[in-house]
Amino acid sequence: MKIGIIGTGYVGLVTAVGLAEFGHLVTGTDSEVDKIEKASQGISHIYESDLESLLKKNLKKGKLTFSQDLDKTILSSDVLFVCVNTPQREDGSADMSFVEAVSRKIAENLNHYKLVVEKSTVPVRTSMWINRTISLYKKSDVPFDIASNPEFLREGSAVSDFLNPDRIIIGVESKKAREIMLKIYEKFKDRVLITNIDTAELIKHASNSFLALKISYINLMSEMCERTDADVGLVAKGMGLDPRIGAQFLRAGLGYGGSCFPKDIRALTKIGEDMGVNMNLLMEADRINLERIGVFVEKVKKALWILKDKKIAILGLSFKPETDDIREAPSIRVIKELQEGGSLLRLYDPEAIENMKAVFPEDPPQITYAQSAYEAAKGANALLLITEWDEFRNLDLKKLKNLMDNPIIVDGRNIFEPEEVRKLGFEYYSLGRK
Repeated sequence: MKIGIIGTGYVGLVTAVGLAEFGHLVTGTDSEVDKIEKASQGISHIYESDLESLLKKNLKKGKLTFSQDLDKTILSSDVLFVCVNTPQREDGSADMSFVEAVSRKIAENLNHYKLVVEKSTVPVRTSMWINRTISLYKKSDVPFDIASNPEFLREGSAVSDFLNPDRIIIGVESKKAREIMLKIYEKFKDRVLITNIDTAELIKHASNSFLALKISYINLMSEMCERTDADVGLVAKGMGLDPRIGAQFLRAGLGYGGSCFPKDIRALTKIGEDMGVNMNLLMEADRINLERIGVFVEKVKKALWILKDKKIAILGLSFKPETDDIREAPSIRVIKELQEGGSLLRLYDPEAIENMKAVFPEDPPQITYAQSAYEAAKGANALLLITEWDEFRNLDLKKLKNLMDNPIIVDGRNIFEPEEVRKLGFEYYSLGRK
């Protein structure tokens, strides 16, 4: 099938490569010239395991091309996946201006029947507005359909998630759209759930908000563990053994970040409020998550007393391991708090340093970027663990202790076992554990 991908950001690029890998003829287009130029050369503008190798493979096979010409891409495609950004406004609602602009472009270039597929995370009822916009601006009586196909890509394993999905949600309103979508995902027919479009649109926000609720819930339990002799890790293990609950997303720590959970829980809250639904449950979950940074920084203050002029190593800048994404990353808020306290920060992450430099330019001695965890720890008064990269789990703690001026670890992800670290001579603080 001839498929056009409009928007080659995180979701769009993974979708383009994945659909090409399925055997479709795919053209990706984007308004950012740099993304198109890099992709055309087989260079991924994001860090994601296996993405660049599959990008090069499908470019070479001729299954995948990239173009700066949106009009041409629309004209030559039978199916259009809309993967443009839907940034969050201050009130939590999604800015749909990019979706509207693309809808108008599609209307202007509607030369034959096309299926327009929402891939971006959009508020429920968005399909109605896309339909209305295309109908208003199209220049001929050419038919079209709208479908919803929300993405469930986890950063760090997005390629694997696309190529081996646990479910594919397809929202359609016509038999023709249904048949086309089933053909696109022919090899995964047993994993497809077909719904109407409103249901499909809501499933994405509902899924992410529920997972965010689980994270906030275990962090609430972590607060209770802090005030007792309970161990939040064992509380989570005991809960997770119940198959109705499950162990996933029950890791206490600094809370969630990234481009999905914070944005989606606030968007769903705003959608519900606009419909007159009481969304206090989601509002509380978001509040608990935001408060985790304050809890963590208080532990740093407890360990150091005075933050001013203290040398602090920060390990982990991305919002989660296996990605270079720093959007809504807890590290950003931690760094800001410590900066305000006058600390001298040495930052390290395996992949996210360049992205973080755009937020916090190097400015020694206030902000310095290290080339390794050990370099960051050299002469430090404390070491903070923000992101649970495997590299940090496997650190030589004896070597680390010898490098630091004060062997203090404040672990925001409960990576280490308290007793083992303390045996090595560290002063160790974690979350929800003694």
